[in-house]
Amino acid sequence: MSDMHPAFSDFARGVTTETAFDVLVIAKQLKAEGKKVVELEIGDSPFPSTTNGAQAGIQAIQDDHCHYGPSIGIPEFREAVAKYVNDEYGLDVAANNVTAGPGAKIFETLFCEAFINEGDGVLVFSPFFPTYPPNIDRRGGRIVYSELKQENAFRPNLADIEKFVNEDPNPKAIFINTPHNPTGGIATEEDLKGIADLIRGKDIVVFADEPYDQMAWEGQHHSLLAQPGMLDQCVSCYTFSKSFSMSGWRLGYAVSSERIINMIAKLTNSTLSCIPPFVQMAGAAALNNDRAQRDEYMAEFKDRTISLATKLNELDGVNCLIPGGTFYVFPNVAEICNRHSITSHGLALYLLKGADDNFGVACLGGECFGDAGHGFIRFSTAEPPELIQEALDFLPVAWSNSERIQAFLAENPQYQLETPYPV
Repeated sequence: MSDMHPAFSDFARGVTTETAFDVLVIAKQLKAEGKKVVELEIGDSPFPSTTNGAQAGIQAIQDDHCHYGPSIGIPEFREAVAKYVNDEYGLDVAANNVTAGPGAKIFETLFCEAFINEGDGVLVFSPFFPTYPPNIDRRGGRIVYSELKQENAFRPNLADIEKFVNEDPNPKAIFINTPHNPTGGIATEEDLKGIADLIRGKDIVVFADEPYDQMAWEGQHHSLLAQPGMLDQCVSCYTFSKSFSMSGWRLGYAVSSERIINMIAKLTNSTLSCIPPFVQMAGAAALNNDRAQRDEYMAEFKDRTISLATKLNELDGVNCLIPGGTFYVFPNVAEICNRHSITSHGLALYLLKGADDNFGVACLGGECFGDAGHGFIRFSTAEPPELIQEALDFLPVAWSNSERIQAFLAENPQYQLETPYPV
């Protein structure tokens, strides 16, 4: 027998994934072995799916809405979405500006298929959601990074966008994520107006990734689609995962011009056939009837997120912005990392595996979201407040224990910090 294996493609061999899922596996394994772990690594809602949505989904299955539907989405779902985004963001769109997807992540892929040719420039803000690069790489796009900075509240830098639009040999697309994962930064209405003014009328299109649209803590979330002329230069994507606690239902939608939506639906047809009609009926019911329950969930997230950020900021060696949105907190721990010569993701894994035999905290090093995340760690606030408090009490004890950190580094030398982070 030969041990010859067919070679994977260059793309597949280089593909990167979302580290949160890798850390999740370790956390679940440690829990199975009897360790108490507070899981602050993954961005899932701890609440049950909203009531009317869930009941409508069950009813739809009982009524046998379990067959093929249109690739673009069923009419009642598209109508419910159009009404919802018009109400929430002051848009003026119709059902024909909407297409359904299994969550929002697929639209990264379909957007790139719709617009990116080999060598096209794509501006990505860093830190970034980890699936952006592989989706851009699939099409041979050329990524240009713009660093989001803590001193600018992690808002997009318009000077970098202007440079990209005017100086890149082939500028084609901009990925923007607001409220921003992992930093909690918000692109303000002024930022969005600036972006619209820079790209209007040019052959440049924006992927607006807005899964945290209901988690803007300092006021109303704004969409680039509301800016004049942006409907044909922007694809805005949303999900039911965060706002309606429906992550496992796999439902999301994109909003854009009719021309772009029809193209994305055509690409959906060639990859996914359709989104289950009963899932879309659940989503429509949630949009129409569960906004009060959604708001209760969001209020709880706001309290947890602002409370965690405030308490982290009081710890020695931690510099934490109060996030403008999302249910993530992104403290700067560069001082602690430098003190122990450990990378930020090393510090995160130490908190999970090495700091204590019986207790651990699962979180992510900022570099899981690109180089610009070095020196930060990301916590989600999906655990109950009493567990978050246990994690908070644990942190200063864990990262002042030099002996245990050095023992962890001896076993995991890949997390040795070679060059100190800027503080």
